[in-house]
Amino acid sequence: MDDDAQALAYSEADFSEPHDRFVAGFTSRFGQLTGGMVLDLGCGPADVTVRFALRQPACEIVGVDGSEAMLRLGRTRVAQAGLTDRVRLERRRLPDPDLAGAGVDVVISNSLLHHLHDPSVLWETVATCARPAAAVFVMDLRRPPDETAVDRLVELYAAGAPEVLRRDFRASLCAAFEPVEVVAQLARAGLPELAVAAVGDRHLIVSGRLRRVGCAW
Repeated sequence: MDDDAQALAYSEADFSEPHDRFVAGFTSRFGQLTGGMVLDLGCGPADVTVRFALRQPACEIVGVDGSEAMLRLGRTRVAQAGLTDRVRLERRRLPDPDLAGAGVDVVISNSLLHHLHDPSVLWETVATCARPAAAVFVMDLRRPPDETAVDRLVELYAAGAPEVLRRDFRASLCAAFEPVEVVAQLARAGLPELAVAAVGDRHLIVSGRLRRVGCAW
């Protein structure tokens, strides 16, 4: 979403329900963090980033995204929340070799997977940027079984949204993966320790702690 108008429409949309569920789901799975560095992959306009930072006040967060239009909005949101001392946003496009060996303590990502032409890019980034035993929490849309189900979800969750968001939501649902496909992706990436679960009527969550030692520190 490099277009300013498209990024603004996305930033101003009300995603409070799924974004709060993301943060609550992480906290339910991993509890309160006592410190450490969190990497937010595909942070967009930083709505999840800010909600996470407010819920987890002991951590520092680096959010990365490929869209400067999104990051401009995100930096404003971070500043308005008074979080510039521990939240930093950077423009990066995956795969980014500079992230390898970062040794972060937590990796989170919301609604990035279905945007990637090659989903292995996300899992390879997770495997190489995090320290052993790092917590991983990824939430994404999951693909509905047919067009009728797609239409129902668009009408249910985007009925009053601007046309650009309705179109993007439909495209995202169609581009998303089923849980069984994500399980196969994780197996190919050597990350079978991460569990995949369907959540609600349109999301899936990937979570767990890394067992592999893939960092350069």
